[in-house]
Amino acid sequence: MSKANINMLDGPLVKPMIYFALPLIASGLLQQSFNSVDVAVAGRFAGKEALAAVGCNGPVLGTFVNLFLGLSVGANVVIANYIGQRNRRSIGAAVGGAYFLAIVCGIFLAVTSQFLARPILTVLDTPAEVLDAAIEYFRILGLGMPFLLIYNFGAAVCRSIGDTRTPFYSLVVSGLVNVGLNFAFVAGFKMGVAGLAWATAISTGVNAAIITIVLIREKGDIKLDIKNIRWQRTEIVKICRIGLPAGLQTTVFSISNVFIVGAINTFGADAAAGSAAAINFEFYCYFVMTAFAQTATAFISQNYGAGNLERCHRVFRLCLIMALVSSFVLNVVLTLLRRECLMVFTADPAVLVFGSERMVFVLLFQFIASYYEVAGSSMRGMGHSLTPALITIFGTCVLRLVWVGTLPAEASFGLLLSIYPITWSCTDILMWIAFRRIIRSQKKSRHQSMPA
Repeated sequence: MSKANINMLDGPLVKPMIYFALPLIASGLLQQSFNSVDVAVAGRFAGKEALAAVGCNGPVLGTFVNLFLGLSVGANVVIANYIGQRNRRSIGAAVGGAYFLAIVCGIFLAVTSQFLARPILTVLDTPAEVLDAAIEYFRILGLGMPFLLIYNFGAAVCRSIGDTRTPFYSLVVSGLVNVGLNFAFVAGFKMGVAGLAWATAISTGVNAAIITIVLIREKGDIKLDIKNIRWQRTEIVKICRIGLPAGLQTTVFSISNVFIVGAINTFGADAAAGSAAAINFEFYCYFVMTAFAQTATAFISQNYGAGNLERCHRVFRLCLIMALVSSFVLNVVLTLLRRECLMVFTADPAVLVFGSERMVFVLLFQFIASYYEVAGSSMRGMGHSLTPALITIFGTCVLRLVWVGTLPAEASFGLLLSIYPITWSCTDILMWIAFRRIIRSQKKSRHQSMPA
């Protein structure tokens, strides 16, 4: 794996940052493409009811798993800090502790998902005609949760040394398995929504196996020693201190989206299906944006551990520019081609109308979120995880819940969706204020520590 490592501590920044971000972008786009195949296969081979059943599950499953996926961010930051400090012994302990967390949390999710599927989807007013299929999809995917967490923690370990290519190669293999099983189970064996879920669960297991084997065979500092997969109190506490606020942020974020899905469901199955199709393109753009946010976390974590604050600040500025430009271009191009894009998933005229409306009201303005994503990730790289989490929870979650709760019953579909750009803008402002205060505090501390 050493050939894939990137030197984050010395030399130029732009080229190594792009090398780091490109596999992340490719991974995100590839992963979403495979998810889109699920949606397309559902819509084309199993009908719009299956499409709606899969779409209803997206935000719900995100809420269910994001708290634990946030812990992988903590693992990435902790291990990268140890690398910056050249603390080899602690690196091995942190890798083992991270895997222990992934296994324990994954088993917990697998068990609880079997009991919570029906209550959650029922509370969210999932259309009656798709409820049973949505529950079946939820429960089967729940069985793959341990594998999902193992892969994400393993990928976080790889990113801590600048290796983003290994997780990408693993994703390519598992994604191809997923696509092949999708068509075999749904188009071939007519298994419907259950076939889609089983294909995803099996391919996730393949992904987890690949990343684990690679880390076990690794020769460097991040080698996974089976004996280290146990309760590592010091390292796990550090991982949780950084990761839990990040996980809480994404969890509450998903909860707010779940309530919006509930509101969308009141417009009927056509709205649910149209939203499910359109949101795929939001994910494409989001993965590009967050690739640069993850780049900021990794580079800043190592440089912060090494005490190089000026390089940390430069990393933030470069990542922000890259995220803004790339996401803006994608948002505009996909929105202009919205009908052609949506036709990949469905030809139903009513579904296309709702999908197009979502792309105009949400996707077109998604680039606004670049600032708070990159700034928040930069703060986490410096060890400040709670502040960006609280800001994001208020700006993009609380405000959305208030909006859904106070929206008149006769409100239009577009008015419901307009909360997205509004909350992104509010969160940007709050994050800018907090980030400026942290930067000033660091400069002041550094000045006071200098000899007179």
